Amino acid sequence: MIVMGIESSCDETGVGIVRWDPDGVGDGGKGTAALLADEVASSVDEHARFGGVVPEIASRAHLEAIVPTMQRAREVAGIDRPDAIAVTIGPGLAGALLVGVAAAKAYALAWDVPLFAMNHLGGHVAVDTLEHGPMPECVALLVSGGHTHLLHVTDLASPITELGTTVDDAAGEAFDKVARLLDLGFPGGPALDRAAAEGDPSAVAFPRGMTGPRDARYDFSFSGLKTAVARHVEKCDRDGVEVPIADVAASFQEAVADVLTMKALRACTDLDVDTLVLGGGATANSRIRSLAQERCEAAGITLRVPRPRLCTDNGVMIATLGAHVIAGGAQPSPLTVATDPGMSVQVSQL
Repeated sequence: MIVMGIESSCDETGVGIVRWDPDGVGDGGKGTAALLADEVASSVDEHARFGGVVPEIASRAHLEAIVPTMQRAREVAGIDRPDAIAVTIGPGLAGALLVGVAAAKAYALAWDVPLFAMNHLGGHVAVDTLEHGPMPECVALLVSGGHTHLLHVTDLASPITELGTTVDDAAGEAFDKVARLLDLGFPGGPALDRAAAEGDPSAVAFPRGMTGPRDARYDFSFSGLKTAVARHVEKCDRDGVEVPIADVAASFQEAVADVLTMKALRACTDLDVDTLVLGGGATANSRIRSLAQERCEAAGITLRVPRPRLCTDNGVMIATLGAHVIAGGAQPSPLTVATDPGMSVQVSQL
C-alpha cells in the first residue's frame, strides 16, 4: 500500500509518500512504513521581515507550491498515484489548512483513491517510526512554534491522551520572540541556538514557569520567562550596558530545556513508561536534545528523537500516521470533511 501525505498547517507545504508493509513487525503486528519521498517547500523567508508567520502570506505560498511539490514527490517516489491520501485537517492556520485539504480532496477524487483526514500533532509522533522502528507505549514531548504538548501514546492508530500543554506561549513562539528582542532574526530557534553556543547558561537566573508545588504537573508556561528576558534587556539599556546576547540566549535556552525535559521525565516516571519521544521543529534545539539525553540516561529511559528534517513540518509524517491509522482499520473520511484549526490532540482521525 502506497500512502501519500499532504501537510499545510503553517508555512511548510509538504508532500510525503510511504510504502506500508503489512507483513512488517510494526505496532500491534500491523506492519511498517518505509519512506519513498519527502518534498517540502517552505515560505519562511517570506515571513522573516515580519518577525513571524503571516497567515495570508502562508496561504498564498501554499497555493503556489502545492502542485510542483506534489509533482516532485511523485517523481522521487516513482509512482503515478498512491493507494490512499492522508491530509492534515488541524490544528493549524485556517487558510493554510484549506489549501492542503482542498488539494487532497481534488487528487483523491481525480485518482479515485480514499481520503483520510489526519491530526497534525499525531504526525509528529508517528514519523519517528521511520527512523527508529515500531513505536512502543511512550510519552511524547512535542515542541514547535505553535505547540507544546506532553502526550501519552499507547497505539498510533488510537486516540492520543494529552497529559499537559502550555497555558500561554508555545516554547517555539517564545524562542522567536526572544530572538526578536535580541535582534537575532527569524526564525528564532536556530539563531538562538547558535548564539547560546558562545554563552554561559548560568549567567542569568531566569525563572522556571509552572514548576511550583501547586502548579499542574505537566503543563507549561513561557510567557513569564519571555517577560523576564525583556526586563533584563531593558535594564541593560537603562544602565548603559551592552546586552550580553550570548549569555542571555544561553540562559533563556537552558530555562526552556530544563522545564521541558524535567516535566517529560516526570511523566515517564509517573506512568511507568520507559520511552520518551521528542517531536516538533523546536526539538532540533541542541540543548533540548542534549539535556533530554542526559536525563533519560540517568533515569534508564530510552530517548527517541527523529533527525531534524523529520522533526519540522512535512508531508511524510502525515503519510506515516495515515498508514498506521489505515492499518488499524479506520474508514475513509468523506470528501465533505472540514478543516479544524483548533483540533484536539485526542482526535487522531475523522
